[in-house]
Amino acid sequence: MTEPVSVPVVSQRNEPVGELTLPAVVFGGPVRRHLLYETVKMQLANRRAGTAATKTRAFVRGGGKKPWRQKGTGRARAGSTRSPIWVGGATIFGPQPRDYSYRLPASARKVALRSALASKLKDGKLLVLDRIVLEQPKTKLFAQLLSDLHIDSALVVIPERDETIERAGRNLPRVKVLRAEGLNVYDILRHDRLVLTRDAAEVLERRLSV
Repeated sequence: MTEPVSVPVVSQRNEPVGELTLPAVVFGGPVRRHLLYETVKMQLANRRAGTAATKTRAFVRGGGKKPWRQKGTGRARAGSTRSPIWVGGATIFGPQPRDYSYRLPASARKVALRSALASKLKDGKLLVLDRIVLEQPKTKLFAQLLSDLHIDSALVVIPERDETIERAGRNLPRVKVLRAEGLNVYDILRHDRLVLTRDAAEVLERRLSV
């Protein structure tokens, strides 16, 4: 898709209020599934704590004295009670604390994000709202807004910090509110619908067009 695409814009009461032209370079490109996979794998790896640890021979208690003499007992030779074949002994090649994080090239991450946006648009899962206004930071108000839009699971993207909206949406189990600057592939794919405000779409256009 090389031509800009126009999408309808609705109010938070699900009433049509106009159209918004989205650039093809951001929302209309090919869906590169291999980059979506690699980016999600990177994000999940970066979230790993990496704190799993087992005790090697250096950390297991005991083992200072040879259990019995080398020969003449009829038993297998043994030099330490820290041996991995002993009960209470060490672990061989077990996990040790490590850093699992890594980064894909910035260009690959940008193309993956464009692909995620394009996939939502092609699947009819992208909704653009004129704006979101809540009188109070109450979950009930946000849930009513989503009900009016006939949405159950959604990633809601706002242009900048808005504590009222963010607090209202944080207790809904299948909904997440993100600022445009924090939009990422994993959260887009994890939710059924992608909801952008008009201003958030413009922020993404500036961020991903270059």
